Amino acid sequence: MSSTPKDATAGFLVWRLSMKWRVAVDRAVAPLSLTHAQYVVMASLYGMSRSGLRPSQRALADRTGLEPLYVSKLVRALEASGLVARTRDPDDPRAMQVSLTEHGSDVTRRAIKVVQGLLDQLLEPLGGQDSPRTREFTRELATLLDAPLDPHTENHEEQS
Repeated sequence: MSSTPKDATAGFLVWRLSMKWRVAVDRAVAPLSLTHAQYVVMASLYGMSRSGLRPSQRALADRTGLEPLYVSKLVRALEASGLVARTRDPDDPRAMQVSLTEHGSDVTRRAIKVVQGLLDQLLEPLGGQDSPRTREFTRELATLLDAPLDPHTENHEEQS
């Protein structure tokens, strides 16, 4: 029996799914001494570096959707753990480029494998990662992520 209320709104369901995923990833990567947020930064950095990029902290923030200040704090903690290295961008001395260390690459590969296992579990009810339902679900999620949200617009209209 589902624990989801029958009258649940889309917003409530998005919140619950995001919390379910965050908690599951936090627990799964904890044995690797990572948090979910650290995993997101490292996995994003791993993917970007495999594409030949050496991103700035700002580019990592843009890629992950995390606030730049939060990414900066995460990167500093990952650097202190020996998982990433930061260097000045030769084209912009104000920017810091981030790269995985050899140890960081190893930890990231292990973490990705663990998280992919979780994703397999999550998407099984839709037919698995390669199913038509999952591809459609992914397109729908991308549509929602691309939709602009400006909380100030709604608040401004109410105050007028």
